[in-house]
Amino acid sequence: MIYLDNAASTQLDEEVLTAMMPYLKENFGNAQSQHSAGRACANAVSAARDKIASLAGCAADEVYFISGGTEAGNTALKGVCATHRKGHLVLSSIEHASLSESALDMKKLGFDITFVEPEKDGAVRAENVLKAMREDTIFCAVMAANNETGVIQPVEEIGKICREKGVFFYADCVQSAAYMPLPVNYADGIGFSSHKFYGPKGAGALILKKGSKVFRLISGGMQERGFRGGTVNTAGIVGTAVAYERACASRNEVNAYVKDLRDGFVARVLKEIDGTHLNGAPEKTLPSIANISFEGCDGENILFLLDLKGICVSTGAACAAGAASPSETLTSMGCGLKHAKSSVRFSFGKHNTKAEADETLNCLKFAVDKIRNNR
Repeated sequence: MIYLDNAASTQLDEEVLTAMMPYLKENFGNAQSQHSAGRACANAVSAARDKIASLAGCAADEVYFISGGTEAGNTALKGVCATHRKGHLVLSSIEHASLSESALDMKKLGFDITFVEPEKDGAVRAENVLKAMREDTIFCAVMAANNETGVIQPVEEIGKICREKGVFFYADCVQSAAYMPLPVNYADGIGFSSHKFYGPKGAGALILKKGSKVFRLISGGMQERGFRGGTVNTAGIVGTAVAYERACASRNEVNAYVKDLRDGFVARVLKEIDGTHLNGAPEKTLPSIANISFEGCDGENILFLLDLKGICVSTGAACAAGAASPSETLTSMGCGLKHAKSSVRFSFGKHNTKAEADETLNCLKFAVDKIRNNR
């Protein structure tokens, strides 16, 4: 199998699994229990919190362990709304569904929403976010990097604007956490998922700046200092901390390696396959993602033909897989419907090789030719 869908999920590192195993087997106690088995797990969770806080550059009591990016986005947006009870929300139109659908949920409860579209290069302009704000704006969300195109967003500029306006700013860092430092000095809320950087699924963190007024989403216990009820996922939390530590330590090396693979692949695709277009400005993207459109093709058909060859890619966000409509991210960028529906996302990771990229290109040529000739 050639796996080029690392933006959807990554392979669990062996070292991460090794760190998790004691808390799946021997140290299986509940971290809330007062006996020694519980304390062993509580101590492991506390150490993991300290490690992530140190790496992120925030205080330990600003780190909350949750199930991942979707819960983080829901908690931040709905938690701010619950605190204010009314007001106006500003989101980029390319946000992950955990933010956009949460906003639409709040619209049903009387909140107003303004969606800010990106420019043709895939980036949201800070000045357009500012124009969208009103006197009653209480929340703003712009992701650090888009999950479909990889385009990096100006979260520092937007964060400064929100701070001046007294607006809670949330930066979804699910795609960027492995490749870029977290914007802890500019965002009031940050969320990430460990399975995007070779950690376990169903685990992640929400960082909330001290003083942020966010009502809890999940009630039912005193876990996470009373903010998030539910039995603590000790093994997942330990795995998240180890995976994030490894990602930070190897960031420069991995970024350079993955970018070289991605850039070489993209250059050959654009040169050797006619009618191809790279979506998003390449100089503004994460090193791992390439979103390419193929004239005269349906992206889903390319995906299926590559899958028959044992190659895993995607046509967009995993959460939107199976949707009949084209990518909202690409249409927001001004791409036509045919252009958007012909797109395929190739996302590279540290385990991929040049030989895999070359084999993918050969199979891609076959797939595109087959689709175009069978129209």
